[in-house]
Amino acid sequence: MTKLFSFHEMKILLIIFGSLSLGLGIIGIFVPGLPVTPFVLLAAGCYVRSSNRLYEKLIANKLLGKYIVDFNEKKGMSRKAKIQAIVLMWTMILLSTIFLIDNSTVRIVVLALGVVGAVVVGFCVRTVE
Repeated sequence: MTKLFSFHEMKILLIIFGSLSLGLGIIGIFVPGLPVTPFVLLAAGCYVRSSNRLYEKLIANKLLGKYIVDFNEKKGMSRKAKIQAIVLMWTMILLSTIFLIDNSTVRIVVLALGVVGAVVVGFCVRTVE
């Protein structure tokens, strides 16, 4: 039986997937409803398996590195941090959909992403105290 990807090809795929995930995480900083932490953590996981240099650059980043370090140290988010994140996220989503977005389709997409973000933060990210 042959392997689907060689070791080198797998590293390249992980770098590409990690970079796409990191891009979504960065977009999530500015787009209400799109979660930042899960995408940044996914990028870190891809980089740590494919490129130590990219992983170290991500950890050293002043803005995004704290998400990874905090998660690694605590292995999750506190209940209070989750509640604050979800409340802030939904405040921004509602303000955006009420005052900034005129297109109904875009409103629905932003609201749907908000639901996804709340589910991810609420149920997929481990709660620690």
